[in-house]
Amino acid sequence: MSEPTESKPSQSEGNHVGIIARIFRVILPVIVLATGWFVFNHWIKPEAREKQPMGIPQLPKTKVVELTVVDFEPQIETNGVVRSHNEITLTSQVSGRIVTIHPQFEDGAYFEKDTVLVELDKADFKTAVAGAKSQLAQAQAVHAQEKTRSIQARLDWIDLGYEEEPSDLVLRVPQLREAEARVEAATAQLEQAIRGLDRCQIRAPFTGRVRRRMVGASQTIGSGSALGSIFAVDYAEVRLPIGASQMRFLDLPEEANDPPVEVVLRDALDESNKTEWNARIVRTEGALNDQSLDLFAIARIDDPFGRKSGMAPLRIGQPVTAKIPGKPLQNVIAIPREAVRQLSRISVVDRDSHIISKRSVTPLWENDTHLIVKDESLASGTLLATAFLVYTPDGTKVEILPDSSPEDEPPVASTGNDETID
Repeated sequence: MSEPTESKPSQSEGNHVGIIARIFRVILPVIVLATGWFVFNHWIKPEAREKQPMGIPQLPKTKVVELTVVDFEPQIETNGVVRSHNEITLTSQVSGRIVTIHPQFEDGAYFEKDTVLVELDKADFKTAVAGAKSQLAQAQAVHAQEKTRSIQARLDWIDLGYEEEPSDLVLRVPQLREAEARVEAATAQLEQAIRGLDRCQIRAPFTGRVRRRMVGASQTIGSGSALGSIFAVDYAEVRLPIGASQMRFLDLPEEANDPPVEVVLRDALDESNKTEWNARIVRTEGALNDQSLDLFAIARIDDPFGRKSGMAPLRIGQPVTAKIPGKPLQNVIAIPREAVRQLSRISVVDRDSHIISKRSVTPLWENDTHLIVKDESLASGTLLATAFLVYTPDGTKVEILPDSSPEDEPPVASTGNDETID
């Protein structure tokens, strides 16, 4: 058998393949270059645009508020804790067994002055009173006898015809003085026994309220034993710290006859509680606080538990916030805080040319919403820019935007004769 022979391509076919390869080598670079040109022109190279003619430049835009020179009354805000002005530990002056605890002597109960809160067993004290009365009677009888004897001795001396004055021994003066001393001692002993009997009834020293009772019925107590803690309810006090920078805005009372400063208190625990309590600063402490260097003012709240007024009660230990009206500031301007930039800088807009000028202000007073300044260069009617024009230099003209709604206006509140700034 003959072996199969391998077929070889013809010469014409080889020439055809070579031509295709050469064409491909020429076209492939062209395709790559065309693709790169397309990508560069459409994705990387900025699109060529015809230069447009320069138009009118855009002006910075801002809203403005019109400033007004007013009189302003600052409100100093501080806080404190309600405390009783007179709180004591009720004690017994005598020893004995408790037989009665009255309903007024319970935790939280009110009581009036001289109310009997606790009674001790009186038996021993009644016996002491009876014994003291007996001793007094005996001493009085001896004194009467000695007085009679002294008178009789003088009469006998006269009957004997002596002209000189009889001596003290003849008149029994020492015996008479001894009898008088025994009467005085017996009288004092009786008074002490009566006081002891009266002290079996432990009375309230003032109108107040019980914070805590410490004893129970049938308990035996000694002299000086603590019975409970009570406090007065006629008025309460609050210590209010006043910062050093705020003192110049207040006329705080230093002497007893200085006029008090009115204060409005609110509950610091419940912000939804709109109840307000009127108080008045009646004195200040004589020294600054060691740590904060604050001065503490003492505000007094009359009828803190509302027993007479019917107001909601304040509790001892309750934290409160306080607003104290300060001395009025005359001819000042309230600048909205949103219009103030760093370093207390503001932008003023000329009413006619709309050109801005920037300046720094020094606040006399500030709160969360406003800065209060006194600046002769800021007159009533001055326009204040409220936009953040940080990259706009002095002399730049701005476009003033109209107010679209009252809600867009800055919350400027000024004080005149009938106005206040919150």
